[in-house]
Amino acid sequence: MDDVKEAVATAYAEERVRIVATLIRLTGDWDLAEECTQDAFARALERWPRDGVPHRPGAWLTTTARHRALDRLRRSATESAKLREVALAARDEEPPGPGGAEHDDRLRLIFTCCHPALPMQARVALTLRTVTGLSTSEIAHAFLVSERTMGQRLVRAKNKIRHAAIPFRVPPDHLLAERTAGVMAVLYLLFNEGYAASTGSDLLRKDLTGEAIQLARMLAALVPHEPEAHGLLALMLLHDARRAARTDPDGDLVLLEDQDRSLWNGEQTAEGLAVLDRALRHRRPGPYQVQAAIAACHATAAAASATDWPQIALLYGELCRLAPGPVVELNRAVAVAMAEGPVAGLALLDRLTATGALVDYHLLPAIRADLLRRLGRWDEAAASYREALALAATDAERRFLTRRLAQVPSAG
Repeated sequence: MDDVKEAVATAYAEERVRIVATLIRLTGDWDLAEECTQDAFARALERWPRDGVPHRPGAWLTTTARHRALDRLRRSATESAKLREVALAARDEEPPGPGGAEHDDRLRLIFTCCHPALPMQARVALTLRTVTGLSTSEIAHAFLVSERTMGQRLVRAKNKIRHAAIPFRVPPDHLLAERTAGVMAVLYLLFNEGYAASTGSDLLRKDLTGEAIQLARMLAALVPHEPEAHGLLALMLLHDARRAARTDPDGDLVLLEDQDRSLWNGEQTAEGLAVLDRALRHRRPGPYQVQAAIAACHATAAAASATDWPQIALLYGELCRLAPGPVVELNRAVAVAMAEGPVAGLALLDRLTATGALVDYHLLPAIRADLLRRLGRWDEAAASYREALALAATDAERRFLTRRLAQVPSAG
């Protein structure tokens, strides 16, 4: 039974998006697609223990979800054209496997979620809901809004797609350039949600990072002359290569300087560096390429002490010019602190704090606490760690900050 549950869980991680995308293409009904996909996985939990795990789980689930959609449409008897389309598709005994047309469906799905007619927050929310399967409650928590508000936002986005007849497709070539930037932004947010989850007990969600990397690969192949698409893919690969070393066996956070570099994925690092090199040959630098270059500095350092922090600080300065923002300024402060000392980093943090930005972002007091700790300013460091603890959203981060606070003299 455990083997069956594991097979269903694996299929859910690997196939859910493909199946949802296929059903949206066939039915045009986003809610129906999600519900029928869920029904197919529920049916698998009933049938596979008795019948055995099928040779191609994804094909079995796709066919089951299609049959379920067909049944639902027959009962409603209001979508005759869609009924015929789904009925024709349901006759296929062997839906295409990996590498087939369903990859195009996933790309169609992400471009539809990221249509410029939708507000940016709606694009991100719809992508998280449809592509990752996050619940409305989880997405609401990530956006710091109520579940009811997020539910209404998602309904409005789906209604907008339906009423405005937004096509479920990858846009034609002449529209690709203006749409690609939005898609890249959402893919990076998707990756970051998996790289540092905003809620829950686990810091990492490799299902989300894996999905983001696959979609970034498809996007880079779709727009081979767009260096930022390749920069984004390189950035994801270089970050994800460190995944195995970022947490300990208990799931607790391990800082970059303390990570066992033998656990880094050398093959993935090499691929990330090669992709970045191809992007840089276009000589059109952008924010993703610069961030990938920063990640490459870390990836190629033989030890934490060998990290080229002055180079990283320069790259963050360039990133502040290309894509200014408070989080970039925060990261630059860290780089400057490592290159020039904690006093220089604190000066940048003071300027950032004075702007009022990131007032609810736990990493601002967490980084301040670390710099104060390095300077031996124990009382101020303890106060900042307590402030960060009150804002941290995941159990892993809270455990890390609690350990750090306990290490401050007279603060434990």
